[in-house]
Amino acid sequence: MKKLKLLFRIGYAYHKAAFDPVIELLKDNDKYDVWFSLDMEKKRYFIFDFPYRSHIISEWEKQGYRFTNETSGFDIIITGDTLRNSKDYGKTMLCFLNHGTGIKTLLYRNLSKVPNDKYQIFVEGQHRVNSLQKSGRLRKNEVHLIGLPKLDFYFQGRFGGKQKILEKLGLDHQKKTVLFAPTYKPTCMYQIKNDIFEQTLDYNLIIKLHPYSWMGKYAPHKQHRIYERRVKKYSHAILLPFNEYNILPYYFVADTLISEASSTVFDFLAFNKFGIVFDLPCDKLNHSDGEPLLEIDNRTFLQGAFPHISSGKQINHAVEQALNPTENMKQKANEYRENLFYKLDGKASLRFVEKMEALYYEGGHQNKPEK
Repeated sequence: MKKLKLLFRIGYAYHKAAFDPVIELLKDNDKYDVWFSLDMEKKRYFIFDFPYRSHIISEWEKQGYRFTNETSGFDIIITGDTLRNSKDYGKTMLCFLNHGTGIKTLLYRNLSKVPNDKYQIFVEGQHRVNSLQKSGRLRKNEVHLIGLPKLDFYFQGRFGGKQKILEKLGLDHQKKTVLFAPTYKPTCMYQIKNDIFEQTLDYNLIIKLHPYSWMGKYAPHKQHRIYERRVKKYSHAILLPFNEYNILPYYFVADTLISEASSTVFDFLAFNKFGIVFDLPCDKLNHSDGEPLLEIDNRTFLQGAFPHISSGKQINHAVEQALNPTENMKQKANEYRENLFYKLDGKASLRFVEKMEALYYEGGHQNKPEK
């Protein structure tokens, strides 16, 4: 049987975390000729964008990853974002596996920009199925409920012991750990830049900024500089470097998480842990065309399950709440989890591959961009 030529169109290095469990199933699979592309990584200095190549890419190449700039000739494309130039990829089956789930409207907006393309969209839960169907932007795209492959390694127990990871970071394994993982926009990082340190003195604090906070293109460089300066003053805190692309090991060691509209809040619910949501003025958060930045007002997202705060001064109390959830919080979290996630069993990547193969061999699903 002819090998299927398959391209993981990663885009940015941090998108790869969403693909890793699928990559493991396909990279050395005799049925596939697997390639990778990484074509969007840039850093901005002043007003100029410069191509950026992380040293981690060389590490991936040593592991047998083959990178290419070619776009044509692939039977299947797996992407974490919609393609602006799908016609360059020719006749192929486009598989969309979101690089970051959550409550932002970006997925729906991006689909509206490529109305002539057809994606096989693989989603994490019934909520996403319903939202896509109601969005009016699904068009000829198809939706498949398989779970969230990104989380498979967590549920498969791939990360070893917490003590080893914390000690490697120079943190105290006997303390509870707070993970601060804000998004770059809309963000709470400016409001709590001091309180996040002062209010967590009794805990370990791991800070994982969004990659855009380091790149200067979609967010200013001051976002990472704020935390680079402050973290030096606090022995209980560590700022993960830009090249730490995968947040999954830090989900594993974290006892609670603080964020606002990041997909990290969404993901954290899956682990039967309780995060903390920093409320934003969502009625004022819009794109330039007036469309809301968020699909769900983050002031109501996971309400009743995750503690909500509106000031950095509330962090310490909220951490205590998150570490000691009430029975009502647990019940509410279970209800949200059932709606937002499908089968948190570590097998979503296997379901993805099985469905992808079935769709391909059924035929008629190849993308044919209109001229």
